[in-house]
Amino acid sequence: MGNMKVLIVDDSAFMRKMINDFLHGYKGIEVAGTARNGRDAIEKIEKLNPDVITMDVEMPVMNGIDAVKEIMTFSPRPVIMLSSTTQAGAEATFLALEAGAVDFVAKPSGAISLDLHKIRDELREKVLSAKHAKINMPLVPEKNQKPHLLKTKYSKISSVKENIPIEYNRIRQETAPLICMGTSTGGPRALQRVLPSLPADLGGPVFIVQHMPKGFTASLAERLNRISMIQVKEACSGEKAEAGTAYIAPGGSHLTVLQKGKDLFIKVDQEPARNGHRPSVDVLFESISILEGFSNIAVIMTGMGSDGTKGLCLLKEKGNTNAIAESEHTSIVYGMPRSAIAADLIDAVEDADNIAERILHYIQS
Repeated sequence: MGNMKVLIVDDSAFMRKMINDFLHGYKGIEVAGTARNGRDAIEKIEKLNPDVITMDVEMPVMNGIDAVKEIMTFSPRPVIMLSSTTQAGAEATFLALEAGAVDFVAKPSGAISLDLHKIRDELREKVLSAKHAKINMPLVPEKNQKPHLLKTKYSKISSVKENIPIEYNRIRQETAPLICMGTSTGGPRALQRVLPSLPADLGGPVFIVQHMPKGFTASLAERLNRISMIQVKEACSGEKAEAGTAYIAPGGSHLTVLQKGKDLFIKVDQEPARNGHRPSVDVLFESISILEGFSNIAVIMTGMGSDGTKGLCLLKEKGNTNAIAESEHTSIVYGMPRSAIAADLIDAVEDADNIAERILHYIQS
């Protein structure tokens, strides 16, 4: 098996040198070349045929977003963005992910980060993983368009599923529904497939852990909120959780859920990372496993590693949880769903576009 070839794209010679030093020779990685901007990168791709590309966002001649769009149109392959943590940088990063980039790494301190060594290990891990990531075509959100929501009606004497519109005012639960989700690489795209298909009168809150550094989750929540019927926001410590609202763990912080009587409250903290993750899906799921009076629906979607499996085990032991895993077919990286499935903790495996329908099915069950 040959080396894994990487093309580094950045307008800073200093950054190109630093990234080259981090990657070249690490576990079979070969830096096949570098490019100074998006246009230069397009030309180098034709000559070098790299397996993975690291791409700066802001560059002259052609920026990273336009470069990703052209790459996905003419020569699709995994692209990892290197992004600044400013609001503008976060917005640009999500545009690049929608255009087809598989993941991103946040620069520690701006466009030219003298302390880039802080993200060396993360960059190495994501580059190695990216070689096996699925390439998705650009995702264009349909804003202000309510999706056609369906439920699946099952017959005891027929294996054929009949799709009929859901009448939400007929839904009754003995216990209040609670939805919790965990995702990582490819998660923003997956969430964009799921959350807009949930109705405003969902009947319960949604808690989400998306592996992401500080400075990006507020923009993610705002983008999802614009295209969803439920409210989507970055979670704030101490606030009461409301039905029909999705709370995303702030980047770099754990999200847990506390119970006071019949009410739920959010806690956000800086406790140590769990298995390298903060926020951690395991931490969220574990906090939910001790709640009383709720019917839990747990969802594990695309991402590297196994975060969520241990927490899901506790949820399933409680006996009031239905678990959904995203299918390999739509997962950018199948690590987290595969881990939960291998542990025999999953009740349904669904493509991303069908996860909302399955959630609604469990709410009605």
